[in-house]
Formats: sequence, C-alpha cells, structure tokens
Amino acid sequence: MADETRQLAAYAASLRFQDLPEAVVQRAKDAMADTIAAVLFGHDLPWSRMIVRYVEKLNARGKARILTPGGAAVNAPLAALANGTIAHAFELDNLTWPNSGVHPGATMFLPALAVAQERGLGGRELITAFVAGAEAMIRIGRATKHNNETRGFHAPGTTGPFGAAIAVGRLLRFDAERMTNAIGIAGSLSGGLLEFARSGSGAMVKRLHLGRAAEGGILAAELAADGFTGPKTVLEGPFGYLNVFCGEHDVTALTRGLGEEYATLRIMLKRFPCHISAHTSVQAVEDLRAEYRYSGDDVASIAIAGTEKMATINNISAPSDLMMAQYSIPFSVALAHYRNPRDPRSFNAKAVHDPAILALATKVAMSVADEARHTRTLVSTVTVTLKDGRVLSRRVGDFKGTPESPLTREEMREKFMLLTRHCDAREMARLFARLQNLEDERALDWIKASGRSARRKARVRQAARVAARARA
Repeated sequence: MADETRQLAAYAASLRFQDLPEAVVQRAKDAMADTIAAVLFGHDLPWSRMIVRYVEKLNARGKARILTPGGAAVNAPLAALANGTIAHAFELDNLTWPNSGVHPGATMFLPALAVAQERGLGGRELITAFVAGAEAMIRIGRATKHNNETRGFHAPGTTGPFGAAIAVGRLLRFDAERMTNAIGIAGSLSGGLLEFARSGSGAMVKRLHLGRAAEGGILAAELAADGFTGPKTVLEGPFGYLNVFCGEHDVTALTRGLGEEYATLRIMLKRFPCHISAHTSVQAVEDLRAEYRYSGDDVASIAIAGTEKMATINNISAPSDLMMAQYSIPFSVALAHYRNPRDPRSFNAKAVHDPAILALATKVAMSVADEARHTRTLVSTVTVTLKDGRVLSRRVGDFKGTPESPLTREEMREKFMLLTRHCDAREMARLFARLQNLEDERALDWIKASGRSARRKARVRQAARVAARARA
C-alpha cells in the first residue's frame, strides 16, 4: 500500500485558489451554475416536495438555503440533503466523462455551498473546496472501474460522501490529519442500492442516494473537526472501500496525475434529461433524423450496440413510471423520435403513457458491442431499419457537453434559462451572471431563488380569480 488515502487528504488540505488554472476555475463555476439550474427545475416534482416537507418539518433553522423558490434557511446538513436530492430529481445534474459514477454538483458542490453559507465564506473559498473535492472524488470513481455498480451499488451514493467530506473539510481549513479522518469517516457513510433498476419500482430512492451522500459528507467533516477519527486506509485497505464495494479495482488511479492533471476538467454537463448511458444513443437518433428526415412512425426496428450496462441495467423496454423511463435507453431513444429530447418538459407523465413512444420502445433491441468490452466509454452504434427497407446507422462516442465538446458560455446560459423559465427571467439572468463571476463574491447568501416560481404565482392568481367569481 502507498497510503493513497493520506495522499489525497494532503493534496486537498494544501490546495490554494491562486494555484488553480483559469480553465479549472471556469469548469467549476459552470458545474455550479448547472447544478443550481437542475435544482430549480426539479424543485416542484413530487419526490422533491416530499424531501422539502421532511426537512422543513424538522424546523432546524440556520443560514443555509434550500435552493427552491421561497426555500427556507436551515442548517447545512439538511440543506445538503434537500438540495442534493433535488439536483438529481430529473436526471439533469452533471457528472464525469467517461462516466465514473461521480456527480460533483449534487453530492459535493451543494454540501460545500451549504457550509459556506452557514459560515459566511466567499466565492474563492467555495471554488477551491469544489476543486479539492473533485480532484479526489473523480479519482476515487476512476479507481472503482465502475464495479461498485456491477455489484449492485448506486455509484454516486458511494463516491459522494468522500467528495463532500473533502470539500467541506477544505472550507473548514483542515490539515492533512483531519482531512484523512474526514475521508475515513465518509467511507462508513457510503451507500445506495440499484435494486430500483431491477425491480422496476421505488425509483425515488435513486434521487435520495445523492442527497444522503451530500448530507453524509457534512457529517463526516464536522465529526472530524471535533476530533472524531476514521480509518486512515479507508480507500485502499483490505476491508476498505475499493475492496468491499468494488472487488476488482485500480488503486493506482487514486493518485495518478494528482497535482499535475486536473480531473475537474473531465466534468461534463448533460444535454439530455435522461440517464447518461442513453446520451450517445439519443445523439445518434438526433443526427439520423436530422439527416434523413424520417419520423417515429416510419421505423420498423432499432438495434443498439453499446456497453454491457447499457444492454442490461438500462435495457428497460416497458418502464413503469417516469423515473424508470429516464433510466431506460429504449424509452429515451423512442421518445427522441417523437419529442425534443433536449427539453426536460418532453419527459413527462403523458410521454410515459404515449402509445406511439411505448410501441417504438418495444422495437429496440440492445446488445454488447465488441469494442465496448475493452473500454469504459459510452460509445454506441444505433441502427434504424425503416419500413421502406432503408437501414440507417450512426456510431456516436461524443456529444455536446462533454469535455471534448464543451458548452459555450452562451449555450450554458441558454440551458440555465431553459431550466429556470418558470422563475422570474430577470432574476435568473442576474443569478447566472453572478455565478459566472463567483470568485469576486465575498459572501454567498444571495445564491437562492427568492419568492415563488412563476408557475406557482400563476396558480395563486387563478385561485384568486376563482374565489372572486365564487364571492360574486
């Protein structure tokens, strides 16, 4: 063993804002803005409202904001629980490319933001904490070789507590020893099972896994701040995270390039509101339809060759609800033939019961591509056979939003405004602009969604009109 846990801790504890390249700072700010937009979009979904009601019921007042229109100020752990869950409420939050089971925005940025708001810290401290957590957590994800999910664990629920604990520890100015303890404690807070994908029921827990990871990271850091200890070999030890959660793994990935190559630059922003495993296939459909101008009604069958996970776990031909539909590659590909797959409002309850989309989803056959047996990328080849006999095929290994094809500043703003269009547009434009200059901010209490959403305001106005007519 090479003390990998301690090496990660020492690196995170010593990181300074002034040492960060401009590109790394920008990627961190983009991921933060993207995460806030995801929260604001997902706040009014049923499972999100349940989490908020639970948090508000505890009445733990504080200075950290639930990032929903009119959201309460609560203590940092509860804000992290609520915001982390809501960020993942609609398959919109960012992750890494290639996919390593890491969701930096939901599981790491949001708990760090909650603690920064609680302690009156500024933008530079938050950005530094984000990068410190990302550099460690992304490497932990790489080291798993995604075998935590092969064993049935939901990866971000297991990697998330580490990133959150490190980011919060950096905000609390931990030395290497306390940071090591925070990581050690976080290892005992990892969890989240993939049974929802097998049983086709209970998919709300998928969202909860990320909220619990965010909350758990704060618990780990705050305990470490008070002298609580955790195992110093929690990642690499014989009964540590990699051996227990993953089996086969790559321990050398924990420290490979540490301090030389920035893993933060591998964060990607999702373009489609469905599981990341579907993105290359949906992109292929977009490309084919744009070139050949065919419709879903013209399709006789679809064949998709991709990774083993795509062909098994995400191969759900008849999803039982909206959450499972977003997790399903056949459904997402079918929906892309009838609706705009970039607009999250395309994925709704009506779509889940749309006869045309459901019928086309049953015509999707998935298999494991030979090239996918030797790579962790999500490359896929989609072959569409039309009723007139034409056979159209497209191989996609990249799409807009990945590090190789990043969103421009204007594309970032367009996505932010699209996801938040139910809120006041001027307020959202100001919020996006300030987030793009986060390093200049000395406090972060302004990061919130004040007032009610435009949608709720409309409902209130409609209720008032109905009441007025009744009185008349």
